[in-house]
Amino acid sequence: MTVEAFAPAKVNLTLHVTGVRADGYHLLDSLVVFAGVGDRIVARRDHTLSLEIDGPMAAKLDAGNDNLVLRAARLLGDEGAAVRLTKNLPIASGIGGGSSDAAATLRALAQLWQRTLPASALTAVLGADVPVCLEARSRRMGGVGDQLLEVPQLPPCWLVLVNPGVAVPTADVFRALVHKDGSPMPVALPVWQDATDLADFVKGQRNDLEPAARAIAPQISKVLNVLGEAEGCLIARMSGSGATCFGLFADEGPARAAANRIRKQARSWWVKAAPILR
Repeated sequence: MTVEAFAPAKVNLTLHVTGVRADGYHLLDSLVVFAGVGDRIVARRDHTLSLEIDGPMAAKLDAGNDNLVLRAARLLGDEGAAVRLTKNLPIASGIGGGSSDAAATLRALAQLWQRTLPASALTAVLGADVPVCLEARSRRMGGVGDQLLEVPQLPPCWLVLVNPGVAVPTADVFRALVHKDGSPMPVALPVWQDATDLADFVKGQRNDLEPAARAIAPQISKVLNVLGEAEGCLIARMSGSGATCFGLFADEGPARAAANRIRKQARSWWVKAAPILR
């Protein structure tokens, strides 16, 4: 028996840092969505637990015991499985690739081993983004990633994701953060009628990590400028702690056209157009 699971890119349309706990963990308020591009997990029964990594980003990952995929497998149980991770998303890029891989592994192995998925809160030991990635659908993420709330259904829209090939360690960005007590999003989120409505809402919100990330990786500013100038782009922002940025588009055609133009303009950048998963 072989089981497959998709590990979509996680995109923070907003990311407000609202405080710091006594233990040093930052409190967040974020509108999280998932894009129709990502990694893939394939698992089959075997005598022992093993991991193979392929795909365009495979060379940048270690398949050793500390890999999040294997850590997720051990969290679920001690049975054997041969797991293959096809790595398409860039590493340390602000779109939750490792966390989404861990969540997809849990979904795949729960089916393979006929186990019950752990409660999302219990998966936070693997990383703050793993709980939201477990269901991989739009959520308002609060606290240290442990508070997940329903959001109004998002309208159909597309993202162009761009990474300049620069890894930005999350810890470095948080250390460089000057203000750590920003305001949260509105208590009640609006009902977005269309992509323009959603973009207008995002324009009124923030990614509090963006200034610090720009200082660490100035290439982020260039990416945002290129995205913001693309025809049909409603808003350009950085996702998570960077360096991946997104442009929000109403329709597939302009999004794919923009991605093609950016790809030709900056051949070393990672560029993908994908719908927001609803």
